[in-house]
Amino acid sequence: MSPGDNLLHHVTDNIPADSADQRFERVVEYAPNAMILISADGLMEMVNAQTEIIFGYARAELLGQPIEMLVPERFRPGHPKLRGSYSNNPNPRPMGAGRDLYALRKDGSEFPVEIGLNPITSGDRHQTLAAISDISERKHREEQIARSLREKETLLSEVHHRVKNNLQIVHSLLDMQTASVEDKQARDALVDSCNRVRSMAQIHQSLYQSEDIAKVDFANFCESLISSLFAAYNVDLERIKVVTDLAEVELAIDQAVPCGLIANELISNALKHGFAQGHRGDIRVSTRKDENNIVELTVSDTGRGMPDGFKIGQDSGLGLQLIELLVDQIGGTLLVDTSTATTFVITFAIRN
Repeated sequence: MSPGDNLLHHVTDNIPADSADQRFERVVEYAPNAMILISADGLMEMVNAQTEIIFGYARAELLGQPIEMLVPERFRPGHPKLRGSYSNNPNPRPMGAGRDLYALRKDGSEFPVEIGLNPITSGDRHQTLAAISDISERKHREEQIARSLREKETLLSEVHHRVKNNLQIVHSLLDMQTASVEDKQARDALVDSCNRVRSMAQIHQSLYQSEDIAKVDFANFCESLISSLFAAYNVDLERIKVVTDLAEVELAIDQAVPCGLIANELISNALKHGFAQGHRGDIRVSTRKDENNIVELTVSDTGRGMPDGFKIGQDSGLGLQLIELLVDQIGGTLLVDTSTATTFVITFAIRN
């Protein structure tokens, strides 16, 4: 309820006129807000003690003066029109809902206010009672909170940037080491580690570039990840095609990093094992999110398929073991379907 709303309700019910006037004056005088009774032509006819305190005027300086003397000069030209608009449709309500309002003190200083308006009717006479609250302290606290939030966002953005840079350094070191390793198995393991580190770096890069540094746009991340992996494995785009169907999904970092690593492992495994020895086909990556914030990440390929008798959790390589651990980390479930294409479906709920 805005200042002054319904302040005078029931004040004048069932009591003599003289008593009602006295009660009205007492209510106005001792109200905790500045209270100003304004005539139909915009003159101040009554003010209370709080008005003198807030605006710095003596009561005699205000009575009979236009209300515009308390309005900052830049707003004065349009104020009579606003008063007229209210007079045409008088009802108890806050003034200027949704807008920042300012008042002017005697010393020329401006301050933010909230204003509640109540129409007062006595016979043919129409007046408006304005209840004015100085909200300078509240505005100051809001500005402090906003400034603190901006500082924390800047710091967090810088943290993501530095983490991304450090991960890129680790990636570069692993990549350099890969070039000097002759053993194929060891070299493949280093390549896998490079891709995992790069996936984490891309998550932090996405957060650094995002307007909301607490959320990762997972669709954009997947597009970037696919491009990076296809370049890393030097994929022939005529031989292996990628099809994406990515719904808008935003993830906090505690789910974005493991989910990004899951996508990295699934796509990498498809490129390494599903399309070896010149095999042709498609890789499909899709995301879905329902009204209950349940996300479904699907990666499938039409490559060579899994070995006969394959069962997740039994004789799985490091990549599949890592996927199982990461799915558990995000509180999800993993479904593997090898009946036609090799399809991995990860389902999990977005954490608040």
